[in-house]
Amino acid sequence: QVQLVESGGGLVQAGGSLRLSCAASGSILRINAMGWYRQAPGKQRELVATITVGSTTNYADSVKGRFSIDRDNAKNTVHLQMNSLKPEDTAVYYCNADITTVIRLRKDDYWGQGTQVTVSS
Repeated sequence: QVQLVESGGGLVQAGGSLRLSCAASGSILRINAMGWYRQAPGKQRELVATITVGSTTNYADSVKGRFSIDRDNAKNTVHLQMNSLKPEDTAVYYCNADITTVIRLRKDDYWGQGTQVTVSS
């Protein structure tokens, strides 16, 4: 019905950059808030950044000034630009979107499959 597909993860040295992308597809009527979350081994999933349909953004304190989220409403995509990466940023990053579908006509929460980001020291 709805799919979120992430790309752009990988291995990078500390201080480097990566750009994650997420594309939503399916029976989409409207995409509301979108965001990125991450989960490191042995830890709970945590919010990284969110962006509203009007492009209001919110960031976790740990990534403020280093990460930037943006979206393209016409293409149903959201991106996360990650700069000055640190080893503690190592995690699986998940795309999240609050989507109203043509079939259900109500907001539902959707998740991508996750993409691994590994930052070496």
